[in-house]
Amino acid sequence: MQSLSPRARALGAAGLCLLIAVAAGLAVDNRLDRHWILRGVTALLAVCCTALLLTDQTRRLRQIVTGVGLGMFGLIIPVSQTTWSKPPEIDFALQVATDAKDAAQKDARSAVSVADVQTAAERRGGAVGTFPTEKNPQVRGADAYPLIVRAKRDQGRPWACLSFIHGLDAKVRPC
Repeated sequence: MQSLSPRARALGAAGLCLLIAVAAGLAVDNRLDRHWILRGVTALLAVCCTALLLTDQTRRLRQIVTGVGLGMFGLIIPVSQTTWSKPPEIDFALQVATDAKDAAQKDARSAVSVADVQTAAERRGGAVGTFPTEKNPQVRGADAYPLIVRAKRDQGRPWACLSFIHGLDAKVRPC
């Protein structure tokens, strides 16, 4: 069996890296910030590593270094960004957003109210707003969007910010 030429392998690796970058970006929930700029930069770096593999086949060490760069920028970074994009507090906020949206739709409303979010968070064992402490007794993020959503009622951090854009479209991000 004839092995592939180095150019064909490099082009195949570039195509695979771009496919992985796009698939990893689309695998993240659309209510989250997908870090498209960072994903684009890593895809560009993977393509640059591929270009080095295409142009220089003389030194074995250079091929190894560019191969490692291709693996990092084409596979490891896109997959890890997808895995780390949904920590537990973000997952909780997404569940609260879904429950609040369902409650608003059940009542035939075109917008999710702050009360819907508070009720959904309390039903799941969490709370809305910052945790009041002796140092900072003022509760923030509990009466207007973006709301601060905490997964545990008696714990201050970690939390996530939740807002609804255009009535029923939720946006969740770290605060």
